[in-house]
This record gives sequence, structure tokens and C-alpha cells, in this order.
Amino acid sequence: MSIAFLLTSLIVVASPGTGVLYTLAVALTRGGRASIAAAFGCTLGIIPAMLAAIFGLAAVLHTSALAFAALKWCGVLYLLYMAWQTLQETGALSVETRTEAKSQAQVITTGFLINILNPKLSIFFLAFLPQFIAADAPHPLGEMLLLSAVFMAMTFVVFVLYGVFAARVRDRVVSRPAVMGWMRRAFAGGFALLGARLALTDR
Repeated sequence: MSIAFLLTSLIVVASPGTGVLYTLAVALTRGGRASIAAAFGCTLGIIPAMLAAIFGLAAVLHTSALAFAALKWCGVLYLLYMAWQTLQETGALSVETRTEAKSQAQVITTGFLINILNPKLSIFFLAFLPQFIAADAPHPLGEMLLLSAVFMAMTFVVFVLYGVFAARVRDRVVSRPAVMGWMRRAFAGGFALLGARLALTDR
């Protein structure tokens, strides 16, 4: 496993995106445990893209304009839905004083959907991972699974760190209605901007 793969993966994982934004929002309003659930859900959302790349489905997505557009617009609509929910105080920034098992499951599910509806993730696996697998590798599938597992572990750890940091300042934010109002608008705008960026992306 090369240093170049680890560094590139770290840059990709740590760059602000829908998963990071969602994890931060959950940490600020539901606390550290919920942010770990959000990170776990976002990490699980990588699995479909990984399997698509392994079985060649990502290649179909990359070459089929209709398939790519369908998945892309599902992702756009979901991000806009997240933005609307956030403004309505019923989404990622809905403050809860207690975290129940059901709400944890909802946090994981939302994180999973955020990543599974990102068509660029499957394209990333298709174009990125093969570069670090030698053409004469005796077990290319095994190497791809290993690299994918490392990428997923890195995603989980980085997202948890984001969540832990946000959870530490949670009390200062939640206890101030004016700050929460600005946070809701900022996060809603962030989800909307990410949706707009996804809408404008080409294959």
C-alpha cells in the first residue's frame, strides 16, 4: 500500500462534502454518540459504490448518460430535501435532548442515503483505486478490497474526529437560539449548494 494512496485518500475524505456536513450537523444537535452513528452511516454508504466498481456497474454508470443522470438527480433532490428539513427544524439540525435507538437508526440511514445517492463516489472508485493496483497483481480483487477497506476505515475515523470536535462546542451553540438560527440557515445553504454543485457536474 503506497503513501500516495493514503495521502490522496486522506485529502478526499477530509475535504468538506455532504458526509462531513451531515456529521457536523448531527454532532452539534444530538451529541457525540449520534455523530459516531452519522459517521458509521456515511461509511456504510461507501459499500454500494465499492461493490459497483468491483463488479463493473460503475463502468455502466460512467458510460450511460441516462443512468448517471437518474442517480445524480435523485442525489440532488435528496440534498434539497435535507436543506428544507434543516430550515424546518426537523432534519439534521433538529435538537434532541435524548438519543433513542430509533433516532440512532434514522441517523445511520440518512448518512447511508447521502453517500449512496452520490454518483461521483462510484466513479471515484472506478477511476481512483485501479491506479494503485499493479497490472500484474496476482490477486487484484483482494487488493481492491483491501484498499477499499482502508478508505472506509479512514472515512470513519476522520468523520468521527469531525463529530467529536463539533460535539465539544455543542452546548455553546444549542443554548443560544440566535446562533442556532444562523447555523440552520448556514447548513441548509450548504446542503443546497452541494445539491447545486452535483446538479451541474458532468460525468
